Amino acid sequence: MLNFPGACEGVRPPARLAIVIAVVIACCVANDPARAQAATQAPAAAAPFVSDRLSVEVIGQGPDVILIPGLASSREVWRATADRLKAMHRVHLVQLAGFAGEPWAHGDGAFVQPEVAELARYIRQAGLNRPAVIGHSMGGLSALLLAQQQPGLVGRVMTVDSLPFYSALFGPTATAESARPFADQAAAMILGADEAAFRTQQTATAQTLSKTPSEQARIVAWSMASDRHAVAAALKDVMTTDARPGLAAMTTPVTALYAADADGGAPAAMADAMWKREYAALPGVTLIRVDGSRHFIMADQPQLFAELVEAFLAK
Repeated sequence: MLNFPGACEGVRPPARLAIVIAVVIACCVANDPARAQAATQAPAAAAPFVSDRLSVEVIGQGPDVILIPGLASSREVWRATADRLKAMHRVHLVQLAGFAGEPWAHGDGAFVQPEVAELARYIRQAGLNRPAVIGHSMGGLSALLLAQQQPGLVGRVMTVDSLPFYSALFGPTATAESARPFADQAAAMILGADEAAFRTQQTATAQTLSKTPSEQARIVAWSMASDRHAVAAALKDVMTTDARPGLAAMTTPVTALYAADADGGAPAAMADAMWKREYAALPGVTLIRVDGSRHFIMADQPQLFAELVEAFLAK
């Protein structure tokens, strides 16, 4: 979620049961030479991915799809999408550290670039073959940066209501440097607000981010469960990270969905102008406006969003 100022774990068997299982397997292998040979030739299981920047839940089978949530959001923002895709795809649900109750160990340090580096490490360690990457908001910015920095690792990218430079919302002349004082101020407001004031601000913000009351409630709950230092650090990075200079050299196919809403959201003409201007340098980008939606398109237009994701993955 971009709100300005504002794995599955396996069940470990009991030790005694684990020993019994091991003994049974050993006896079967000892009495079956063919099985014994297969056992010696089987590749070792991949080491689990361990990171203090993110965790990944994997479900389903098929071509790989990575789903990245936005600022202060949970991976649960993608649950409906993952449940639809898992029959035909292996879905990797990312949870970013510091958000929605996940621990954070990096104080006020950098957020976005270390997270992007860990995403690249995850793809390599998991042996993924050019997965599709879909990111919402800050997650979309992360996906763009990942494709720019590691083009050989990413097959295609979908950004969901995500700009390559968020501070362009301040105007077409904004730069990372001119946005820095505003970013510092926004971070200070997040860190300085008491619990009640922060909840009030997040509740008001959630109403601008989604038209769906149940999603608004989830947005607030995720924000309140997030580490304030993580949110402030991430927001500062988002406001001062400009991925536009790297767009012209990108070879990864990109589809950019963006929201418009005549009833309290971004007017269609304004949204069209913003996304066309900010993605202008990206060769072959596919821009798709989703009407009747605010920032959380997957919640406000779930059926259309599902169809657009399926079309994107079918390319």
